[in-house]
Amino acid sequence: MELYPAVDVRGGRLARAPQGAGADPRGPLALARDFATHGARWIHFVDLDRAAGRPGDPELLRRIIGEAGVPVQVGGGLAEGPAVTEALAWGAARVVLGARAAVEPGGLEAIVIRHGAGRLALALDVHEGRVAPRAGGSALLLDLTPRALAERAIAAGVRVMVYTDVARDGTLTGPDLAGARAIAALGLEVIASGGVGTLDHLRAARDAGLAGAIVGRALALGRFTLAEALACVA
Repeated sequence: MELYPAVDVRGGRLARAPQGAGADPRGPLALARDFATHGARWIHFVDLDRAAGRPGDPELLRRIIGEAGVPVQVGGGLAEGPAVTEALAWGAARVVLGARAAVEPGGLEAIVIRHGAGRLALALDVHEGRVAPRAGGSALLLDLTPRALAERAIAAGVRVMVYTDVARDGTLTGPDLAGARAIAALGLEVIASGGVGTLDHLRAARDAGLAGAIVGRALALGRFTLAEALACVA
């Protein structure tokens, strides 16, 4: 299983102040480099301003992609063609599309045709059993099941999904592994996100056969070190 340490930014600064040994409080790029130096093979980067529909910091994104030293997965619900094109042109290893890209008729297919499926993933944000794409800082509940959205992704050629139970995000109470496994059973590579708070949560995600896990707040709070997390998923 792959570990994706998160670099979340707001206003061009880290959204979560790092704590503990090995953390670098100087800024997003320094933290990304620190993760790479200490063994991370990927970085998961999210500009929370852009994810909330506000202007982001494209120059910071460009620098993170070019200077982190490891492949960068760009999250934040990107759904507009120009934003996806820009991130991929700068060298993002993978862009996580927002669920809205799959809700709009032909939207996901058009992005896949343009860029190919190999560097794309789809965000599957879920609340109470329904798809809940996040926009403007809140989740909009849609009359669409996670399975239905996953089947749309498969039909469009997407093979990687980032699964988040939005009610667990940031709670450190553990990801929704049952929901993630159900999507993985359709033949998709599923990355669990939201709620990872202990090393046992990472072990459980690994034992569930998931493709990866994103860890943000737990690392920032010093719940465990990056080295400990990497050892759990090895």
